[in-house]
Formats: sequence, C-alpha cells, structure tokens
Amino acid sequence: MTTIDIKNITKIIKKNTVLDNISLTMSSGKIYGFQGINGSGKTMLMRCIIGLIHPTSGRISINGKFLGKDIEFPESIGFLLENPAFLDGYTGIENLRMLTKLNRNLTDTELNTILDKVELTDAGNKKYKKYSLGMKQRLGIAAAVMEHPDILILDEPTNALDTNGINIVKDIIVSERNHGALVIISCHDTDLLINLSDEIFRLQAGQLVEHTVKKSTAK
Repeated sequence: MTTIDIKNITKIIKKNTVLDNISLTMSSGKIYGFQGINGSGKTMLMRCIIGLIHPTSGRISINGKFLGKDIEFPESIGFLLENPAFLDGYTGIENLRMLTKLNRNLTDTELNTILDKVELTDAGNKKYKKYSLGMKQRLGIAAAVMEHPDILILDEPTNALDTNGINIVKDIIVSERNHGALVIISCHDTDLLINLSDEIFRLQAGQLVEHTVKKSTAK
C-alpha cells in the first residue's frame, strides 16, 4: 500500500507563487487526474512529488517518509514529464538498458516485452535519433512503466500519439492501476482524463480549486 500525503505545500519562484497552500492525499490502486490549463501548477506539483524540486513551505510524505528529509526521492517511481529525453546515438533498447541498470537490471527479454507492449518491437534496435515524435513518446512511456513502479506519474502521456498509440497508453495506465500502482496523470484531453481517472484534482493559478471523486470509487 502506497500513500502520498501532501500538506500545505507552497512553491515560490522569483516572487511568483506557482503552488499555493495545496493539501491532498492519494493512495495506491487509483488513477488521479491533475486538471488545469498551462501554468495552473500541474507539472510543478508533479515535480514536487517526484522530488525534483522542494516546496518553499509545507511537506510531502510517502508512506510516512518525508521527501527532502527522510528520502530524496520516492523509493519506487516511474515518470514521464513533458518531452522524453534519451541519447540520440543509442538504440531504444540500449537507452532502456542504461536506465534499468540504475535500479533493477531488467533482462533484455523483459525489456523487449515492454517494447512489445508499446508496439516498438521493430524499433528497439533503431537509433533514437531516427525515431518519430510518436515513437519517442512511446519509448518514454516504456521507460516509465518498465519496472512496474509503485508510483507512476505521466504528464501529457498522449502527446504526439495517434489513435492506436493513445489506446495503448490508456490500456497501460489502467493495467498499472489494476496491479496496485498509484497513478497520476495530466492531460489536455478532458474526456480522456475524466474517463481514466478515479479522482480528479483541478488546479487554477497554483491553487487546488476542486476535487472530484467518481461515485464508483467513493468510500
């Protein structure tokens, strides 16, 4: 069971308040949608949860451990923020292989299974610099989910994807949730966000202005 507890976090950058006294709690086995226009604070909140930045005030705890104090980063997390970034001179599977050495050391068989899941089977041995935007996005999704993390954070996961790619990503997100992951997504496609999410947090000008829970997931 994974729980993220956010209490009164505020982030100020150059006298600009980008997150304003946000509090929320999330737990495993659910998909949480972060909704809001560009600049509303969605990506900044994700960065705080990942541990890439620290809030100016307030705290974030994961399973009772405080980010920036007890742990620097969540102990089991996969994420895709904005545009995926890999090494141009290496193939898709080589890029994944280098990433997995940081933690679990997945076998090539396991990596190929992940590439199959995002339908990059024939592109695994192709140099990343030759990938289309959609292929790059698929590889980014593969990197985020390949170790089946307890926490999965995807910022605009359907960017540059065609209808087939979007359906693949939707299936992966639901599958990870069903296997017990705590999933956080943001997406400009409101219908997709509503259909996928068990709960939605709407942000506006750095503030949490609405929290919606689907009736089927309400306690």
